[in-house]
Amino acid sequence: MAVYTIPAGIGFAEALVRGLLPEADRDPLAFARLRLLLPSRRACRTIRDAFLRAADGRALVLPSFSALGDIDEDDLTFSDSVAVGGIAADLPPAIPAVKRQAMLAQLIRAREPGLPLDRAVALAAELARLMNQAQAEGLGFDALVRLVPENLAHHWQITLDFLRIVTEAWPTILAAEDALDPIDRRDRLIRLQAAAWAEAPPPGRILVAGTTGSQKAARDLIAVVANLPQGDVILPGLDTAMPEDEWVALPTHPTHPQSGLQDLLAAMGLLRAEVRLWPGCAGAARTSPDRAVLLAEALSVAAPEDRPAPVLNLDAALAGVRQVTAATPQEEATIIAVALREALETPGRTAALITPDRDLARRVAAELARYGVRCDDSAGQPLSGSVPGVFLRLLAEAARDRLAPAPLLALLKHPLTGLGLDLPEARRRAQLLERLLLRGPRPGPGLAGLRAAAAELKKPSPDLTDYLDRLAEALGPWEAALAQPGQSFRALLLAHLTAAEAFCRTDDQAGEERLWAGPAGEAAADFLADLVDNAGALTLDDPAEFPALLMSFMVPVAVRQVYDRHPRLAILGPLEARLARPDLMILAGLNEGTWPKEPPGDPWMSRPMRQAFGLPALERRIGLSAHDFVQAAMAPEVIFSRAERVDGTPTVPSRWLQRLGVLLAGQQRTLAGSALPSWAAALDAPARYAPQPAPMPCPPVASRPRTLFVTDIELWRRDPYALYAKRILGLKALDPLDADPGAADRGQVIHAALDAFVKAYPDALPVDALAKLLEIGHREFGSLLASPSLHAFWWPRFERVAEWFLAEESRRRADIASLATETEGGLTLAGRAGDFTLKAKADRIEYLTDGTYRIVDYKTGAPPPEKDVLAGYAPQLPLEALIAEGGGFARLPAKPVAGLEFWQLSGGATPGKIVPIKAGMAALLDETRDGLASLIDQYDQPETPYPVAPRPQFAPRFSDYAHLARVAEWSGDGEAEE
Repeated sequence: MAVYTIPAGIGFAEALVRGLLPEADRDPLAFARLRLLLPSRRACRTIRDAFLRAADGRALVLPSFSALGDIDEDDLTFSDSVAVGGIAADLPPAIPAVKRQAMLAQLIRAREPGLPLDRAVALAAELARLMNQAQAEGLGFDALVRLVPENLAHHWQITLDFLRIVTEAWPTILAAEDALDPIDRRDRLIRLQAAAWAEAPPPGRILVAGTTGSQKAARDLIAVVANLPQGDVILPGLDTAMPEDEWVALPTHPTHPQSGLQDLLAAMGLLRAEVRLWPGCAGAARTSPDRAVLLAEALSVAAPEDRPAPVLNLDAALAGVRQVTAATPQEEATIIAVALREALETPGRTAALITPDRDLARRVAAELARYGVRCDDSAGQPLSGSVPGVFLRLLAEAARDRLAPAPLLALLKHPLTGLGLDLPEARRRAQLLERLLLRGPRPGPGLAGLRAAAAELKKPSPDLTDYLDRLAEALGPWEAALAQPGQSFRALLLAHLTAAEAFCRTDDQAGEERLWAGPAGEAAADFLADLVDNAGALTLDDPAEFPALLMSFMVPVAVRQVYDRHPRLAILGPLEARLARPDLMILAGLNEGTWPKEPPGDPWMSRPMRQAFGLPALERRIGLSAHDFVQAAMAPEVIFSRAERVDGTPTVPSRWLQRLGVLLAGQQRTLAGSALPSWAAALDAPARYAPQPAPMPCPPVASRPRTLFVTDIELWRRDPYALYAKRILGLKALDPLDADPGAADRGQVIHAALDAFVKAYPDALPVDALAKLLEIGHREFGSLLASPSLHAFWWPRFERVAEWFLAEESRRRADIASLATETEGGLTLAGRAGDFTLKAKADRIEYLTDGTYRIVDYKTGAPPPEKDVLAGYAPQLPLEALIAEGGGFARLPAKPVAGLEFWQLSGGATPGKIVPIKAGMAALLDETRDGLASLIDQYDQPETPYPVAPRPQFAPRFSDYAHLARVAEWSGDGEAEE
């Protein structure tokens, strides 16, 4: 057998090409008869590029390349075996993956009718994966009979019975479809190729290179190639120096880096000693063999006491090896991007990031963009996270949720949404709809709810009406489709796509031109066409399942950039990097569960079931991943990278880093650090930090307000800056989106109910006063009581408030000559800059029989302490008293005020409580008048600023303007509201 290896530490692609070039020197057409079988299409590109570099500009006929991972008829040759070629030609086509998943989902749903369709599709994907694994190992599901149900837990017996039903039905379905499973067809083709070459060896040379033969059909083909007269097999990184006792123990250690190669050689019936060094390795640049010894020792399967101490030069082994540890994945990405950018400073220098963590890969690509370097993740971007993918999801979710504010606004503000308008106008209209209809309590469901909310606006908006018409035109049919149960997935998909194209239309471009443009749009179009053709027969009993079902199919789909690959940088997964050999290799995401990944759970078979069935151990993937790690770690310069926390959770270093660290610690050594973290931290660190003082806005006197409400006076005293932002800048906090009613809403409703009752019965109370008040309360609460939680918490409190209020009302009415509620009034005072008007709306003013007023303020929360009232920081009632004594309230003559009261209407264990102001009225009102006059005079002076809460002990508990005033920045209070 002609089996070779290229050791780790030697560039695989360069050594492979160097060993083949002499043939081209002897015969320029030799490569025309050479065929290379490689592990992946990425490997094919890597080897092709190595040929081009080695040619150095001279003409060179390239060999043919085939990827074993996704081989098809075009990659194979049967011309020398007519019989085998005829069999291959008669093979049915592979069933489309989406169609298989949809059909399996239907079988699962037939067994479990209540299972949500998206969950059935997810289980179908897991079942398809299990079928792929079984077929790749050459196992038929008739082997399920070897699993004895009595030996299994009850739930596994149920699963096993279910597997039999599905797998017994599946061959019948395939026969009816005249199709084969994709892996089954691929492996049949590979075996047919092996049979053809075994029967009639090809005239040209065949090389299998860079593969570890992890799949049975590939191992069979490799064995045939190794026995061909002109066949060669070149293995990557076989450890020929491993002690024999460790080598023979590898079958019980599937996580070891050499385990996969040991399996391959065993399947070929070949001894390790029979594997030769590839001729192209002679004279090749090689990373220090001491590093290979170090890694082999660190990952050895033998206990330290059972093996002799390695003989190696640690300085040579660790030369060019660094380790960086970041706090978070984002910090790790920044450090990696700095390292990659630094590599570009040296002409011709190449670098690659190797990681299985696609989120980290995308972060690094984004960080590189700050340097103007484009280097896309070779694994691509998930279609579900692309611009058209996100748009399609948002459109489905908005309709499913009956145009609830959050999903609707996300859809309307998506960059693809145009609704027939130019894009700036489309954004403006979306903001208009948000401001007028979506802020605050949620409108009614669907388009009808939005139109009803628009009809209640005090000031109609023609732009809003037009926008709702456009929304109805684009969304109406799709909303109607989702309202009809029992539809096919195809019908809903087509309605969804029609709505999507209508949404994407602008004033000068058709929706389909925008939605399906670019690589992501093309991938989305292909994906959806595949869904319509192959999954359309699925039936949705509940159309609300559509978004989840769409995402179940979309999540595995990737969008890859076809062009614009960076010539010197790459972001690769471990599989794609197997034959790569850059000058700098960054191995990132080295945490347990990321690299290596935890063996995935199998919902269909337990570990004992898998073993009895004949499937390989789940840990075998860790062994293959360990081989990738060692190959990459033998690059000339290596950086190991990891984050200490991911999503706030502490991480554990990869087992390979841990074992390497333990080994080095025994030699009083560690992996070298790097200046990269400090460089990355310096990127965004300011050159100079100048602490900013609190803002002190000082607007011209002409811009300062001359009319304020009594509630504004309290704000003025407590936080002048907030008054400046509210009344001078005219800033008002937006209501929360889709806001739940809160304490303020409850207070308004109770105020309104009590006001309506007193206005309806200003004199004598009715006999059925409680029933009347509760009836009014029901009317004022309105739709709020439709919420079960609000009804449960708010209505019983109102009932208790109503009982207390009526009892107090009965007691007080004899002393009241007349009542005024929600009464507006005002008072004008002379100021340095002109007249100043104070306005108020009093909750309740009682004109008593003794000719005085008593003013009441309803509070559903806690009333302010009397000390705040006396200090002028809760001046509402005293200011209303000044207005009343000045005759400022409509239809109320000027009379003295005898009392001021807060009514605390909590509705709790003590439903109501009267809290009177006990201070002497005359002195209190004099102090209030003087204090207000002094405040007006002070702010009528142009040099007086509006500071932020000058007396912190009296600052408002909550402020809508604290972030605008940057309180957290200058106050030194880490708890400051932002």
